Amino acid sequence: MSVVRTALSLIGFGFTIYQAFEKLHRTGVMEHSESPRNFGLTLITIGVILLLGGIINHARFGLELRGLRSAMASAGLVYADTPYPVSVTFICALLLLMAGLAAAASILFNFALFG
Repeated sequence: MSVVRTALSLIGFGFTIYQAFEKLHRTGVMEHSESPRNFGLTLITIGVILLLGGIINHARFGLELRGLRSAMASAGLVYADTPYPVSVTFICALLLLMAGLAAAASILFNFALFG
């Protein structure tokens, strides 16, 4: 959960920095600079990389628990070989990964996500 929280913060903050400075440029308050774009994109990229690592770690841990549960069922230590459920955190992390990639793509290719 801490990986998801930190990745969400990085992705959200990076996109917000980019959007805020882009609005300032459009209104003529400041001249165009690549620095806010690059900094925002860097934060988003760090968030996506962190999230990928967390997803991989979570998937490995889930597979390990499933294997342990099967081994315990084979040894007669548990009575039923019920499947280990897919976690909501894993699903949320995948959705956040897609949102982070979409945010990075919108900055890189200069298109609006939602209008």
